[in-house]
Formats: sequence, structure tokens, C-alpha cells
Amino acid sequence: MKKIILLSDSHHSLDERIFPHLENCDEIWHAGDIGKLDVTDTLKKYAPLRAVWGNIDNHTIRKEFRESTYFKCEQIKVMMTHIGGYPGRYAQGIEKVLEDKRPDLFISGHSHILKIMHDKKLNLLHMNPGAIGNYGWHKVKTILSFKIEGREIKDLKVIEFSRNNN
Repeated sequence: MKKIILLSDSHHSLDERIFPHLENCDEIWHAGDIGKLDVTDTLKKYAPLRAVWGNIDNHTIRKEFRESTYFKCEQIKVMMTHIGGYPGRYAQGIEKVLEDKRPDLFISGHSHILKIMHDKKLNLLHMNPGAIGNYGWHKVKTILSFKIEGREIKDLKVIEFSRNNN
């Protein structure tokens, strides 16, 4: 079993209120718009990190991380990219990749909108953790916590933080 913390759109900073949630996780996944490597360096102190770069990320971040990543966690096939859209409104070219790769879990960021949806057509679960950073139009900062055990994704929790306390 793996306990995962999923976040996105940190935009150069990490809200310290997330740190207690990182202490007991097995892996941290960041779905892009990191902003600076200090963010990922801090995350790596808590647990192994999987991350992709986003549209605001510079060449240094793009050198360290990929645009998309594909991996297996327990028995769940995962695809993560920053600009991916969501079921019924995937970003250009994403649906074809999903059809080819056949992940069980598709993760994207970018929209700053927390969204968890099942795609019945492609038989996958889509997760967008919203945004944890200070930049953007979102009213609430969010991250996701969940467990993967074998072929099950369970104990999914949305963790919210107000924007007025940085």
C-alpha cells in the first residue's frame, strides 16, 4: 500500500500548512507549474517525488522533469501531465495518448480547479488536485491525499487551505 499526496500549481512557493500532510506519505506527486526547484527540493525531503513540468516552468525545471510521465504504483498504471483537460474536454492530443497508453489513473493540473471524474469511455479515473500556490484565480488552495493498494484507489481526501493565510 502507498499513501500519496497529489498537488499542482505551486507557482514558486509552498504553503507551510501542507507540511504535516507530507510527513506520513510514501510518495508526493506534483502535476506541474512548479515555479522553482526550491519547491521540489523541499518536497523531496518528505518523500520520493514524481513531477512533471508545466507551462510556467523554465528550462532548469524542464531539464529535471518531463512534460508527461507514465509509471506504475502498486498495480495502477498512472499518466501525469500538466495540461491535460478532463473527460469530455481533454487537451488537444491527450485523448489519443490515453487511448494508446491505457492508464488507470490520469492526472493533470493547470486549471486550478479541483476535479475528480471517472471517464467511462476510456475506463480511467481523472484527478486534478486544483492549486496549492498563491498565484491564480482559485479561492481555496487544495491538495489530494489517497492510498493505492493493489488495484484499488481508496481513502481519497480533499485537503483545503484558505488563501488568506500564506
